[in-house]
Amino acid sequence: MNAPTRYDGPIVDAHHHFWDPVTNYHPWLSDPSLTPFRYGDYSALKRRYYPADYFADAGGHDVRKTVYVETEWDPRDPIGETAFISRVAAEHGAPHAVVAQAWLHHDDAADVLARQAEFPLVRSVRHKPGGTPDAQSAARMPSLMEDEHWRRGFAELGRHGLHFDLQVPWWHAQEAVRLARDFPATTIILNHAGLPADRSPAALAAWEDAMAMLAECPNVVIKVSGLGQAGQPWTAAANAPIVLACIRLFSPARVMFASNFPVDSLCASFDQIFSGFKAITAGFMLAEQRAMFHDNACRIYGLAADTAVPQG
Repeated sequence: MNAPTRYDGPIVDAHHHFWDPVTNYHPWLSDPSLTPFRYGDYSALKRRYYPADYFADAGGHDVRKTVYVETEWDPRDPIGETAFISRVAAEHGAPHAVVAQAWLHHDDAADVLARQAEFPLVRSVRHKPGGTPDAQSAARMPSLMEDEHWRRGFAELGRHGLHFDLQVPWWHAQEAVRLARDFPATTIILNHAGLPADRSPAALAAWEDAMAMLAECPNVVIKVSGLGQAGQPWTAAANAPIVLACIRLFSPARVMFASNFPVDSLCASFDQIFSGFKAITAGFMLAEQRAMFHDNACRIYGLAADTAVPQG
């Protein structure tokens, strides 16, 4: 039996952010107050974070390309965010793909999506659909995935060949399954592994059942990221059950790893997160590891699999 081989190849970081909340308005970063957040106090994020900062954090990991995900920029100006990040990419060489903002239930959603699709780096769109804030709520509130106006906006994604990055907690999986089945030609990318924040045995079992339902939809893929827990160290031992369940359910062909930086810097260093992913997956074949760390993101986000190292 061959000894486990830890991955040391090229990486595409499938989910991260850049921002300058002093120059550009982000309600959650620019306003003096803090909004409720799963990691607690996020005051440390209220600063400029650009490619040079990111690649300094990435350190010795061989990050070749990155995928920028919308940052809850001023909701009145979704096009402004894409214009901003396109300028950052032209000046700094990263990011290489963009998940743009669009408010799918708004009357102008079709126009906004058409304009977003004109930007060469835009591959996908994210609009968090909300819903019930926790799994224990007695009265379950439907998310916007059940709203006819939102679904009408979602239908426009296919017109432009855009994917959808879905960030919703696992207890809304049935709604997400209906969405995936109703729009089978649109790739849905589940963010942050369905947000399994509660690690109690009962909650993990329910989360795994929800992920199993989503994994049955061939147009759903999953990003393993955002696994931090407030006040808890990020360790491979703590997160291995989540990571391995995602791989077992979705297969190595439908899993991507991501840093969620700088947000997850509240919980761990970049090295702790990616070294943890590499340790957890050391038992897989090298081709499977490369798929999860690099090739899948290239395929899903339409990135050329070259070897150029960007400069921050």
